[in-house]
Amino acid sequence: MSLDSHIERVLWTKFQISKRVTELASEITNDFVSISPPPVIVGVATGAFLFLADLVRQIQLPISVDFIRAESYGSGTESTGAPTISMDLKLNVEGKHVILVEDIVDTGSTLFNLIALLKSKGVSSVSVCTFLDKPARRKVHFEPVGDGKYYLGFEVCSLSLHMYVHSIERISCSNLPL
Repeated sequence: MSLDSHIERVLWTKFQISKRVTELASEITNDFVSISPPPVIVGVATGAFLFLADLVRQIQLPISVDFIRAESYGSGTESTGAPTISMDLKLNVEGKHVILVEDIVDTGSTLFNLIALLKSKGVSSVSVCTFLDKPARRKVHFEPVGDGKYYLGFEVCSLSLHMYVHSIERISCSNLPL
């Protein structure tokens, strides 16, 4: 059985994904080039780690990277609506600009809670960069903090997606070639 034999259709080619990630990195670079201190990129583990790796390699700034783990799916594919923080940041983000990097924004619960947590840590701003957004499934409204922005890779309908952006626990094909 081939690694990708169960894929019904490809939504974006490797080139389209690479191009969009490059565009997002360029937007972030341009938006933060004259801002001090440089942003702290926070990946929402574990789903965002491949997207984050592709993204940060192309950001032309002296960034710092950290991870936070917020679990809202457990072992299933439906959000519980009540995410828990199982791994907090190691870096001090007080007074800093934070860019949360997500694989997919679904109900909004995870981002809402993560943004609230970052605000409580005294950040200067919070931006969000997501590979995928499913706005039709949004249940909780969230907003960037301060001068934060929303960087969107692609918008999708409420499909069941099997892509490199899903967390390892929920997908066995996260190493599919793009």
